[in-house]
Amino acid sequence: MVKICCIGAGYVGGPTMAVIALKCPAIEVVVVDISVARIAAWNSDQLPIYEPGLDDVVKQCRGRNLFFSTDIEKHVREADIIFVSVNTPTKTRGLGAGKAADLTYWESAARMIADVAKSDKIVVEKSTVPVKTAEAIEKILTHNSKGIRYQILSNPEFLAEGTAIQDLFNPDRVLIGGRETPEGRKAVQALKQVYANWVPEDRILTTNLWSAELSKLAANAFLAQRISSVNAISALCEATGANVAEVAYAVGKDSRIGPKFLNASVGFGGSCFQKDILNLVYICECNGLPEVANYWKQVIKINDYQKSRFVNRVVSSMFNTVAGKKIAVLGFAFKKDTGDTRETPAIDVCKGLLGDKAKISIYDPQVTEDQIQRDLAMNKFDWDHPVHLQPMSPTAVKAVSVTWDAYEATKGAHGVCILTEWDEFRKLDFAKIYESMQKPAFIFDGRNVVDPEELREIGFIVYSIGKPLDPWLKDMPAVV
Repeated sequence: MVKICCIGAGYVGGPTMAVIALKCPAIEVVVVDISVARIAAWNSDQLPIYEPGLDDVVKQCRGRNLFFSTDIEKHVREADIIFVSVNTPTKTRGLGAGKAADLTYWESAARMIADVAKSDKIVVEKSTVPVKTAEAIEKILTHNSKGIRYQILSNPEFLAEGTAIQDLFNPDRVLIGGRETPEGRKAVQALKQVYANWVPEDRILTTNLWSAELSKLAANAFLAQRISSVNAISALCEATGANVAEVAYAVGKDSRIGPKFLNASVGFGGSCFQKDILNLVYICECNGLPEVANYWKQVIKINDYQKSRFVNRVVSSMFNTVAGKKIAVLGFAFKKDTGDTRETPAIDVCKGLLGDKAKISIYDPQVTEDQIQRDLAMNKFDWDHPVHLQPMSPTAVKAVSVTWDAYEATKGAHGVCILTEWDEFRKLDFAKIYESMQKPAFIFDGRNVVDPEELREIGFIVYSIGKPLDPWLKDMPAVV
């Protein structure tokens, strides 16, 4: 029986291993993590992450051929294939601070594998890592090998949160990179056989190690670039009276471009895009390619510009001050159908409004008050370190309250900011919300969720990203 062990029980490791266990009943899959609380949650009815369809998959396999454990060394020792899915945060100090990936957790995982291994292993990079990480891992393992042979593979994940289980069931492609040696090819073949249990052969791509590592960074950079491109156009649409939804639809009809990732918004979030582009920038700079680095830097600059443009629009519309005013924030997760708040634009928007002394009331159907308060108190890259290394109990931000109901959040508010495109926000009774708000009542739609004309008929002053401006707003330019 092939035994797989995955180090790291997070957003990637947990769902990926659950699906491998479901699709490969002959393989024993163990997910290990140093966090006792996280493993306890994976073994309970309340999983530590929210992902549609994940509950069912875990329930079908848990205790049969899927196990969650804190006994890391035992399961690493017994495994044939070890997936490493640990955090690769952005460095906050030292060489490459603010751009380079911090490989501390990766290195300690590699050293631990070398310490406990008693038989040959295939070690699979599952986290997003900088190009050439495999070389560093290989050096650690071979210099501490005690005669044991290791093959390093790169098998980046291309999951989208909210659809991760479907993405795993029916992937566009599975990418496996390995050394171009007989042993390397054999290791690639072994991992390929695991995926071949349910993924058609023509969708399993094999490349050299560096192509696989770079493909992940490149894919995320291209996706983020599309969002920044449409967001740049959204600013021009507002200035000229064009409608970004119509422009994006027309552009997306070109078969060479296609319609995906062309929704204008308050900005992209999530754990990957910004981090991976910063990483790409750093690698370009290290390889003497400043022009290429600057090209990708601009994608992040536009994303930051879009968030500050939104905050400025809110403040300038409301007589140039939100001090003491209640602003309702609907949605805190970085996108719908996930409870993930990593790099969510809502953090920067809330911090911008708090900087102008607003009082904020937040409602999100999946994000807890504790998580929101942590996010608003944390420094920029703290979120990507394991929980036990994050700041302990951040002091609650006094001007922020969190409610479990959209109507409660908006009651008595001067303005409403929609920052996540949850389906339930489309169905809200906006006439009821209007009645309970201070007048004039403002809605700032950062996700183009609502119909601006319908809301204007109720009486709202509406700002929708990239849509023709309300006459009220035309007189109040928002300069970044």
